Amino acid sequence: MKEQRFDTWAAGDAYERYMGRWSRPVAEEFVAWLGCGEGLRWLDVGCGTAALTAAVAARCRPRMVVGCDRSAAFVRTARAAVPAPACFVVADGVSLPVREAAYDVAVSGLALNFFPAPGTAVAQASRAVRPGGLVASYVWDYAEGMAFLRHFWDAAVAVDPSAAASHEGRRFPLCRPDPLRALWTGAGLVDVSLSPIEVATVFSGFADLWEPFLAGQGPAPGYVSALPQPARDRLRDTLRETVPTRPDGSIALTARAWAIQGRKPARAGT
Repeated sequence: MKEQRFDTWAAGDAYERYMGRWSRPVAEEFVAWLGCGEGLRWLDVGCGTAALTAAVAARCRPRMVVGCDRSAAFVRTARAAVPAPACFVVADGVSLPVREAAYDVAVSGLALNFFPAPGTAVAQASRAVRPGGLVASYVWDYAEGMAFLRHFWDAAVAVDPSAAASHEGRRFPLCRPDPLRALWTGAGLVDVSLSPIEVATVFSGFADLWEPFLAGQGPAPGYVSALPQPARDRLRDTLRETVPTRPDGSIALTARAWAIQGRKPARAGT
């Protein structure tokens, strides 16, 4: 079955309603887990609409924090959301326009699996930090822990079996502990550790769950945008029937991410 991709990243406001509202609490937990001190130089690779950059700026009092993303629209949203000392540039994570060893910490939130060469992105992040510097990231656990997306794709496959090729749990085998650890150790990083981060994703009603899928930002909304209206309606009705709903109409789910961190060796061979 041929994989189909519907990844679209062109409207920051639409992405915020779809995923940004859930990525922000994960970013807060991730930054707390890193436990970094104040006055450091940070690089946020694939910064999106700046959920992680904002958490770094608010919690860590950085000397500087630079966010980069290949989507110019997301960079515009990020610039409007996070003031100095944060700054933002349009740049690709697999070809970072930064000097070697220019940062103390390089991070990436919910972006690594979308890079065409994740290993290259981790190597680029490692190049960007000083010896002893930290390289860290987190990704959604699409296969098991991202409940609202799992319900969405299961409903999509029930309506159209060919949607299995686009299922993010299938597309992103990287987003599990063992593949992530292998990526970090393969980049020569040491003192590697992983941790799950889980947050509540509570929707006020079915419309609050469904309508962000109509905005076209990200793989699942991109898939919906490509459907003819009758198929879209069938998917909506199937999802409504299968998602667990409370008596008051709200939908309470959880979302899990896997976080990983490791250090650039202080000296060659350490």
